[in-house]
Amino acid sequence: MNSHRAFSSFFPTLRASLLAGAAVAGLLHFSPVACAQATAAPVAQTTESQPTGNQTTETQAPQSETPQAQTTVPPTAAEPNAAQPAEGTATPIETISNQPAVHGRGKQKKEKDGKVVQSKDTRKSLTKNKKIDAHAGADAKLPDKQLYDKALLAVKKGHYDVGRLDLQTMLNTYPDSQYQMRAKLAIADSWYKEGGTAALTQAESEYADFRVFFPNVPEAAEAQMRIGDIYFKEMDKPDRDYAKATHAEEEYRRMMTDYPNAPPELMTQAKQRLREVQEVLATRESNIASYYATRENWSATIARYQTVVDTYPLYSHMDDTLVGLGDAYEAQARYIRTLALPEAGKAKLEKLYDEKAADAYRQVVLYHPAAPHVEDARDRLAAMNVPIPEPSKEQMAASVALENSRSNYRISDRARLLILHTPDVVTAARQGEPTLTDPKPTYAPAVSNRVKSDYNEAFNIAPAAAPAAAAPDPATATEAATPAADTATAPPAPLALEDVKGESDAAAPAPTTTFATPGAASSAPAVSGSGASMGVEILTPSAAASPASPDATGGLKAVGPKDAMPLPEIEKAAAAPDRQNEITAPTAAAQTLPAGKKKVKDPFDKSEESSSRHKKKKGLNKVNPF
Repeated sequence: MNSHRAFSSFFPTLRASLLAGAAVAGLLHFSPVACAQATAAPVAQTTESQPTGNQTTETQAPQSETPQAQTTVPPTAAEPNAAQPAEGTATPIETISNQPAVHGRGKQKKEKDGKVVQSKDTRKSLTKNKKIDAHAGADAKLPDKQLYDKALLAVKKGHYDVGRLDLQTMLNTYPDSQYQMRAKLAIADSWYKEGGTAALTQAESEYADFRVFFPNVPEAAEAQMRIGDIYFKEMDKPDRDYAKATHAEEEYRRMMTDYPNAPPELMTQAKQRLREVQEVLATRESNIASYYATRENWSATIARYQTVVDTYPLYSHMDDTLVGLGDAYEAQARYIRTLALPEAGKAKLEKLYDEKAADAYRQVVLYHPAAPHVEDARDRLAAMNVPIPEPSKEQMAASVALENSRSNYRISDRARLLILHTPDVVTAARQGEPTLTDPKPTYAPAVSNRVKSDYNEAFNIAPAAAPAAAAPDPATATEAATPAADTATAPPAPLALEDVKGESDAAAPAPTTTFATPGAASSAPAVSGSGASMGVEILTPSAAASPASPDATGGLKAVGPKDAMPLPEIEKAAAAPDRQNEITAPTAAAQTLPAGKKKVKDPFDKSEESSSRHKKKKGLNKVNPF
């Protein structure tokens, strides 16, 4: 009773005392678990070297061991039937480790997870570095290798001039080095990476020299590809100068034809660049055709559109091009309808141009059914009352694949095209074989000549180049038109040279010109100037003729009029004027002087010449330079 009073005096209520007892019991229960967790780490370190790994072990430890090395786990309330150790006996110790369990399969899984799996880009980079550093292990200590590595490091850091200087030093110092080819290619690459108009021009020259000196190495294809890339970088918009685009097309075609065994990734890149260059050239031709269409110059419009259709089949706006070509032919047909021509020939021309327009529209429907403007071609065919064809499954699949390969415009593409002066190649095709040889282009004069020939054929007009036949005699016109005349009148023979006569030769025969052949026999027959000859007679003089005789000249007559009558006074030439000489020589009388007199010196004329030997000028004469 007294103890109960003392306990109740310490805790105000019975409930408070029960809560305090429960708290003390909880502390006594969880205190051994906390101690075991605190000593788990050092115990795990001591048990890692055991062959059983991190499994739980039970060992008999003496009572004298320290509490930090062992932990006694008493039975908890959940295990009421656990056997209590007897007094004076050893207490079993359970060692707890924080290492995960490693079994047979777990160990293999751990080793598999720890293995580093290389990505595709990593393998590609390692392969490239292995190719570049093929001789790094064996020749790392060679001086040319060290100089080459130093130059590559300088180029990589952006010190292009320092790198080129080291590479040139290596080429001059070690002309037989195995890095000779790599050094030349590295010099060209440094110019290419530096950029700028002058640097790219020098890079092109270096790549061309490398291609000439090392034509059979695998790097020659890469050098040729870089030449095309240089022109591709300098390529301007379609409405500007297209010389760079033309050069880029030539270089990419040369790379694909001259180096068919190039690496696949390099060949794929060359094909795509060629598609983009041809996209720019096709855009230029199409824009020019549209300009001529606004000026209603249909011959030039047809020529430009036809060139695009024949040369650039992968053009992104091929449907617009074919529709424009058909519209140009349709415009020609409308123009023919407005002319006052015979109905037969007029109908032929209309039908001809309508058929050409329908062919252009049908190409859009059949070969570009997935294009955006295929409905425009269908509407035009329907307006012309022409049957609309249906494409096959293969044609539809090919068109869908081609249109799906094109990229769509993004915000970055719009910004780049707005700020930079670069051509628009976003919608270029990503598949298909580009043309490697250009077909014969179509020119506007050829289209005009074809229009003229169509007009002449429609109206049965003879070509202008054929000579016009002579007009028939009205008296014989009826006889020639009768069906009894089976044979046609032969055309007159062309005039010969001997048939052309002058006014003075109307009644007289044509004079013959004679030529003498020295050393020939005198009995050679003379060719007369009549008949089919050209009026030339060859005379052979006699060898026995004396030089004084007339036959010594070979029968040639003197040149001049037949009669030597003098000309009348009015026709005579005027006499040549006498020669005038300003400087006349002094006569002998003027040179002789009378005896006893000296020759008088001519006075000095100051108005014509001056001399320092005479007196200086005075007064206003100083101003006068003469």
